[in-house]
Amino acid sequence: MIEMVTPQGFPNLPYLSPGALVTAPQRTLYISGQVGVDATGQPGQDIAEQARLATANVNAVLAAAGMGPGNLVKVNIYLTDESHIPAFMEAAAGALTSPPPATTLLIVKALAAPGLLVEIEAVAAG
Repeated sequence: MIEMVTPQGFPNLPYLSPGALVTAPQRTLYISGQVGVDATGQPGQDIAEQARLATANVNAVLAAAGMGPGNLVKVNIYLTDESHIPAFMEAAAGALTSPPPATTLLIVKALAAPGLLVEIEAVAAG
């Protein structure tokens, strides 16, 4: 079972989940960085499309392991531009769980290939 943990006195914000407690022995899935590309390897045209593709790719890996978004316990999000945060959050909102798992969002100089704007890596248990 996965329980989101928010210490007393922490702000109760929809995008904040300080911890995820896995309370029983579970299978663990480590999802390497999923980027905003389609099945042909082509990147999305903008941050919104890449965010939708990257989250869909994370969900596809989860499904292949017999899991879903509710199994996520840790997500790391890498964006190449701080101004992309609102568009990423809007595009990814329906694809990730609410409340979110323990999440870190970082702004990085670049990703592995030119044109990539977002990468998501995750850990799931279930």
